[in-house]
Amino acid sequence: MSSALPDYWDCFAGDYAAARRAFVDESAARGAALFRYEHPSLKDPHGDDLSVDVAVLGRRDAPRTHLAISGTHGLEGAAGSAVQRAWLHADGGRPLPDDVNVVLVHALNPYGYAHDTRTTENNVDLNRNFVDHTRPYPSNPHYGALHPHLIPAQWTEATLDAGAEALDAFKQAHGADVLFNVTASGQYTHPDGLVYGGQGPEWSNRTLRRIVDEHLAASERVAFIDWHTGIGEYGEPFFLCFNDENSPEQAQAARWWGAERVRDQRPHGLARPDYQGLVFRGVQQALGDRPLAGAVVEFGTRGLQMRPALRLDQWLRFKSPAAPDAARDAQLRADLIDAFVPVSSVWRRSVVAHGLNITRQAIDGVAGW
Repeated sequence: MSSALPDYWDCFAGDYAAARRAFVDESAARGAALFRYEHPSLKDPHGDDLSVDVAVLGRRDAPRTHLAISGTHGLEGAAGSAVQRAWLHADGGRPLPDDVNVVLVHALNPYGYAHDTRTTENNVDLNRNFVDHTRPYPSNPHYGALHPHLIPAQWTEATLDAGAEALDAFKQAHGADVLFNVTASGQYTHPDGLVYGGQGPEWSNRTLRRIVDEHLAASERVAFIDWHTGIGEYGEPFFLCFNDENSPEQAQAARWWGAERVRDQRPHGLARPDYQGLVFRGVQQALGDRPLAGAVVEFGTRGLQMRPALRLDQWLRFKSPAAPDAARDAQLRADLIDAFVPVSSVWRRSVVAHGLNITRQAIDGVAGW
C-alpha cells in the first residue's frame, strides 16, 4: 500500500450522505468491522437516515487503541471525515501491530453535519454537553448580557456594527480573555445561543458512551483525537490537550506531537477558555481509570474572524426563518460553510497532509506506550 498523500478530492465529500457512503465503503474495503448507530427519528435533508458509523481495524480486543472522532461540531465534520478517509486510503490496508487497533467514529453529530450547523438537533453544542446533568450547571454570568448582541434580530451591516461595538465595550471593561471565555466556555441558560450545553445528555452523547463501552472494553491505553476546524493559522493544526498539566498522559501527547504543540496553548493568542462539558471529558469518564492521552486538533481557518461565523450559524437557525430571503440566506449559508470548511485546495491539501501525519504519530505513539 502506497504511503503517498491521497488526492484531497478523494477525501473530502460534498455532503454528509456522500461522506458516510465513502467512509463505509472504504472501511469495508480495508477489512474493518463496521457498526452503525442510527438516529431513532431524524433524517437528513434528502429524507435519508442519519447515523454515527464506527469502523474498527485490527483486533477488536487489542489492549491499545487509537480512537478518532469526526463531526462533533456537525459541519466541521467534513474535515475530520477527510482525515479519516485519508488514513484509510494510505494506511488502512496495512497490518497494525497485534496489540493495537484503530476505532474511527464518523459523524458523531450527524444532524449537524447533514444540516450544515455546528450544533445538534436541539441546538446543543455537543462539545459542551458532557457535564453532570444531575448537578447545577457551570455558571457563565456575563453571557446573558451579551446574548442580544451576539444573535441580533436582523443580520445587517448596522446590527453587526452595533454588536461589534457592544462586544468591544465589554472587552474594554473586562479584557479580551474574559470576552473569549464568555463566548466559548459554554452556557446553559439560553437554548438559542452560542455554546449552549443543553439540559440533558444528547443522543450523540449517549451514543458515544455506548461506543466506548462496546468497542473499547478491552482497551487499556487510548490515544485520542477529536477533529475540529476554526482555531489556528490557516490550514495548520492547533492542538488543545485536556490532559492534566504535567500528567503522564500529557507527557505522552507531547512525546507524540511535540511539546510546543501540546503545552501552553493560547487559541487565537488568548488565554484558553474554561471549556465545560467536552467530548474529551466524556471519553475519559467512560474509560474510568484507564489512561487516555490526546487532544482536540483544530485546523485553522479565519482566526478571530471565526466569531461572527459562530453567531451566523445561530442566526440562520433561529432568526432567518422569521423573515426569509432566499438570495441572502444562500450567500450567508455558503459563507458559513466556507468559514469552517474552506473550499480552497491550499487548505484542503494541508488538512489531509497534516491529518495523516498526526494520525500516524498517534498510532505509533500508542503502540509504544
